[in-house]
Amino acid sequence: MNLKLEVVLIPVTDVDRAKAFYAEQVGFTLDVDHRANEHFRVVQLTPPGSACSISFGIGITDAVPGSVRGTHLIVTDLEAARATLAERGVPVSETRHMTPEGWVPGSHPEHQDYNSFADFADPDGNTWVLQERGYQAAS
Repeated sequence: MNLKLEVVLIPVTDVDRAKAFYAEQVGFTLDVDHRANEHFRVVQLTPPGSACSISFGIGITDAVPGSVRGTHLIVTDLEAARATLAERGVPVSETRHMTPEGWVPGSHPEHQDYNSFADFADPDGNTWVLQERGYQAAS
């Protein structure tokens, strides 16, 4: 049996602000913006290269805005992804990696899979983690 994750609901307070943040600043592709009436609107966006999308809107979740924590976005070049987000005005943290002694600034020296991270939050406080896997330096 296949179980494919297709959509993650993100609770937000302002649909248009969230749409602009994810599409214009983070760079997700807008797939759907449908309003049935004043009580129902769904906006769906997909991260570049992802098979899973996010949705937010009106009447689609009763979760508290800002309550989604630590959703991971996997990237092949963390420093390049972080720089792109920062250039677009996304408040993204500095990179860090884990050692036996704890967290250390910067990407893992050998770009070990799943060991380099940076974080950002949307305007409502939903948090995202960039994680490096399959390192490929930007060409």
